[in-house]
Amino acid sequence: MSRGGRRAGALGAVKAAGLVFGDIGTSPIYTLTVLLTIVPRTTTAVLGVLSLIIWTLILVVTVQYAWLAMSLGRKGEGGTIVLRELLNPLLTHAWSQKLLLLATVIGVSLLMGDGVITPAISILSAVEGVPLVPGLEGLGPDRLVLLAAAIAIGLFAIQRRGTDRVAFAFGPVMVAWFIALAVPGLIMIGRAPIVLQAINPLLGVAFLLSNGPSHLLVLASVILCATGGEALYADMGHLGREPIRHAWGFVSLALVVNYLGQGAFALTHPGVSSVLFEMMLSLSGVLYVPFVLLSIIATVIASQAMISGIFSIVYQGIMTRLLPTLKVEYTSSALRSQIYIDVVNWMLLGAVLFVMLLFGESARLASAYGLAVTGTMTLTGVLITVIFLHRRRWVLAALAAGTALVDLVFLCASMSKLETGGYWSLLIAAVPFGVILVYLAGQERLHQAFRPVPLDRFLRQYREVHDRMNRISGTALFFARDVQRMPPYIARTMFVNTILYQDNILVSITVEDAPFGVEHGFRRTLAEGLRTFEVRHGYLEFVDIVSILRDHQIHEKAIFYGLEEIVTDHPVWRLFAVIKRNAPTFVQFYRLPADRLHGVSTRIEM
Repeated sequence: MSRGGRRAGALGAVKAAGLVFGDIGTSPIYTLTVLLTIVPRTTTAVLGVLSLIIWTLILVVTVQYAWLAMSLGRKGEGGTIVLRELLNPLLTHAWSQKLLLLATVIGVSLLMGDGVITPAISILSAVEGVPLVPGLEGLGPDRLVLLAAAIAIGLFAIQRRGTDRVAFAFGPVMVAWFIALAVPGLIMIGRAPIVLQAINPLLGVAFLLSNGPSHLLVLASVILCATGGEALYADMGHLGREPIRHAWGFVSLALVVNYLGQGAFALTHPGVSSVLFEMMLSLSGVLYVPFVLLSIIATVIASQAMISGIFSIVYQGIMTRLLPTLKVEYTSSALRSQIYIDVVNWMLLGAVLFVMLLFGESARLASAYGLAVTGTMTLTGVLITVIFLHRRRWVLAALAAGTALVDLVFLCASMSKLETGGYWSLLIAAVPFGVILVYLAGQERLHQAFRPVPLDRFLRQYREVHDRMNRISGTALFFARDVQRMPPYIARTMFVNTILYQDNILVSITVEDAPFGVEHGFRRTLAEGLRTFEVRHGYLEFVDIVSILRDHQIHEKAIFYGLEEIVTDHPVWRLFAVIKRNAPTFVQFYRLPADRLHGVSTRIEM
């Protein structure tokens, strides 16, 4: 590789360290601390726990995500919705496609639940290092929660302005964070090299077998070390496969070294409670304050990555028609992938603040954390296994099935957290789950109630009206997903309301199965003054419809689109009507000129 190629690879890896690994990179703040509250501080127990952590990182993050999942998609593909788009064309039975749809909805909902708990536990765990600073020992839990809440409010408040101006600093800051984790870890390993034995996976297995039923609680806390691992695949579209893999090599080494160092410190200092922070304080009182500040910044970056990830997932859901349209704002003129969704932002903040106030400290929150994460990981493992099976890649399918089995074990173990608050992650995930199911069922019912006009009948009426009616000068746009089945609002506008322009263009916007690519142009002339124009784009594309129209010299006077007026007494369909009424129309979503829009309502009883 040339020097320029190596430099580009290094820069890509640094960027990935900031945008992808914030969540998993801040897990050392609380993972071992939580584990050491439920296992004895004996050498056997500490080595067993460290072995489980190391091999969880290897099997779940490295094998399942960095190797198997990332080998599936092309650049730009990642996440549960993308796995559905890859698998759906391979399924031939309607029942299997419906089962896949349900699995996708569950995966998306669980990830949104994770998106609430991740910022809460990350920020809380970081500010809990503040009372160890000389002079700040009196800060109680209530004040720490308020400090964490203030940081969260500030983080969510700046989302509308975009993060591209400061995102360039995320990578270097996180690289500094991983170095700050690795160096103390190396020092502590030198003082208690026995912890290197934890690399042997048999120590972890033996520890689990010797603990009987209590191993479930241990495994439920071990998985905390891998939270954020799903970001490797979900963020592949922003950075590409290779930069993320290269960065993971550095990040995983820093994490393993730090966990081993924390284990060594716990063995030599049996009375410690906050292992990472007390380890740093024991090494250098001068560097401790900068380390705490760096940890807070790192958790803010981790939270930012999760927020941006949720925005991207919601956008994917909108484009693949899993979610209703929401107002999307582009926060960067250079990067169309930098988006902001107002309603999602403030609902996330409200949920994060609620969780912070409800649990009060990271240790209690950790007892509820992990259920949504392991659910998402298990679904991912199952989906990639099925994809490899359909592609007849038997060895990879066997490996994927093995990782899915590991995920399932962690999921079963995490069920033990239901009694200690784990149900909250399910309750949070139930909100988007319910909204998605109501929306999908409502759209299906709406489609059944819709009475499109067959094209041949429409064209007969059009020619009759066109020959005898005075036409308005200029161009009008009418939106129709399928011109073979003409939406009734177009017939009503032209034939009942007698609104007919000299140039009438039927515009269809189709979202493709592929993630990227944009095709557009005139397709056919159906009759005099009636043409079709088609835009086809990938589900991860951010398209500018107005620019596309102008490129084809389309300068419309009016834009007509259909609206549904839903009439119902059914409580579920009433909720669906509220969702539809408050969701922006697709013409607003694509930012078409507001001064030319004309919505035509169709009354539909459900």
